[in-house]
Amino acid sequence: MSTRRLFFALWPDHRQRDRMRDFISPLANLVEGRAIDRRNWHITLVYIGEFPEDRIDELHEAKQAVTVEPFRLRFDRLEFWPRPKIAALVPPTMPPELERLVEDLRGRVFAAGVNPEHQRIYRPHVTIVRNARPFETQRLAQSAVVEWSNFELVESVSETGGVTYRPLVKDF
Repeated sequence: MSTRRLFFALWPDHRQRDRMRDFISPLANLVEGRAIDRRNWHITLVYIGEFPEDRIDELHEAKQAVTVEPFRLRFDRLEFWPRPKIAALVPPTMPPELERLVEDLRGRVFAAGVNPEHQRIYRPHVTIVRNARPFETQRLAQSAVVEWSNFELVESVSETGGVTYRPLVKDF
């Protein structure tokens, strides 16, 4: 049985990526490690992991059933997370709309037979550097706000030179 490594994520459009580039790029240059290509920037909502390819339509249907209440995510600092050794751009708080979206998706993923990490506290973030060297938390000179009103089912594809993330689009 063929599987694919999947997750649901806030996936920036071109306008959002350009906006994010303006505040992420200067920060990424301050951290030693491997900078993440901006085409891979995202905010994971629910990690699914290896999922049978012949059942992916179930996840597309679950995605279609979710209503997203538009919200803003305000990033104000860059943190070092020691266990994954990443530099993570993080918000000070989580909007209630985002919290409801994550809980809804966790329930739908569970119904599809995947046990998402309920015990792990959800912390929205954008990974900007992997294999990062430790550093002190850096505050942004000015908070950066990104608006969200949708999300994607994304595939993680291992390739020579690293991992690429690709939204899986389904026409209904």
